[in-house]
Amino acid sequence: MPELKLYRKRIIPEECVLLKDDRILYADDRIIVTAWKTLHPKKEFSHGYSCYFIKENYKVSRFLRKDGSLIYWYCDIVDYDIDPEENSYIVKDLLADVIVEPDGFVRVLDLDEFEEALEAESLSVMDVRKALRALSSLLKIIYAGEFDSLTAEIMSRIEEETPRQ
Repeated sequence: MPELKLYRKRIIPEECVLLKDDRILYADDRIIVTAWKTLHPKKEFSHGYSCYFIKENYKVSRFLRKDGSLIYWYCDIVDYDIDPEENSYIVKDLLADVIVEPDGFVRVLDLDEFEEALEAESLSVMDVRKALRALSSLLKIIYAGEFDSLTAEIMSRIEEETPRQ
């Protein structure tokens, strides 16, 4: 089987990029965990880890500063086009995002872009349904105090990757 490939597909701006430098730390039919560096240098963060929750239609990412300290958890609402022959996932960003700050404060972002894409018919009715279902599900987990159940998938892979001293 060919090596697993991940693509990031955006609606605004419209683009599809192979995430060729992302390192796959773990993958099964339920989740994919990656380590990554920013595609374009950023002042506020340089790298992180992501967990793609395939059936749930979201991706949870740990955004880190150069020194490895946590900036926040960034959650993208996404959809997946899976190509078993190429062993690839095209991860389509459905625009609605959630940030969970280290102190637990929660922000929902980019609903204006979501509405803009809907108005421009860049999102299908199916996309909207998936996005709203996934956003609702994610927020229920966060508000129930169970966000650690999602971040644990990343944290356990980071621990496996970190050499013992």
